[in-house]
Amino acid sequence: MKKMSRAALVGAAAVSSVVLVSAPAFAHVSVQPEGAAAKGGYAVVDFKVPNERDDAATTKLEVTFPTDHPLASVMPEPIPGWKAEVTKSKLDKPLEMHGEKITEAVSKVTWTATGSGDGKGVQPGFFQKFPLSIGALPTDADELVFKAIQTYDNKEVVRWIEPQQKGQEEPENPAPVLELTAAADDEHGASGASDDGDKKEATAASSTSSDSSDSDTTARVLGIVGIVVGAAGVAFGVLAGRRRTNS
Repeated sequence: MKKMSRAALVGAAAVSSVVLVSAPAFAHVSVQPEGAAAKGGYAVVDFKVPNERDDAATTKLEVTFPTDHPLASVMPEPIPGWKAEVTKSKLDKPLEMHGEKITEAVSKVTWTATGSGDGKGVQPGFFQKFPLSIGALPTDADELVFKAIQTYDNKEVVRWIEPQQKGQEEPENPAPVLELTAAADDEHGASGASDDGDKKEATAASSTSSDSSDSDTTARVLGIVGIVVGAAGVAFGVLAGRRRTNS
């Protein structure tokens, strides 16, 4: 009995390990910048959408933008087989951008597969990137939280809208989060760096010019000395010839 129970335990452990290994690692809708997403600047970001089903295709993606940090400029990149629709809403408090007052901002972007050609959606085993150019990014936030709704062609809807709570495990359907980096150097900083470079170049040019001038002066002096010495040599030769003739 003991031998049988040990064998049963070993068999159960083996089955359980196979189940654990074969369990799929579920992905979720996420957002990542192409490069840096600096505060106060503009960025191109990609919403990455994986297909988590074996028998259905993702045919629609809706991304809702945060209302606490509205974005006035949002432009989708054309994707073959997909139609993009940008929805704007009135702002309770207007924004100032480049000296102009902005009264509305983008509240949602929706991508829908066209259904023909390349527009049959994200097939099982594949993922799709949905790029956006967005800005100006807020200066008083470290991240932007979006809400995404993924729809399959079998009418199933997955809502990626749960915020990540600090100190807690990742929720089952986490909302996409865009991490913001420190603001880039301002124009004055760049100008200062350029001025320093110009000063260094000017100093080097001045030093080179001075060295060149000194070289030219030395060459001229040596040339004059050579002429004088040469003239003296000729005069000495003439006088020596005359003395020989007179003698």
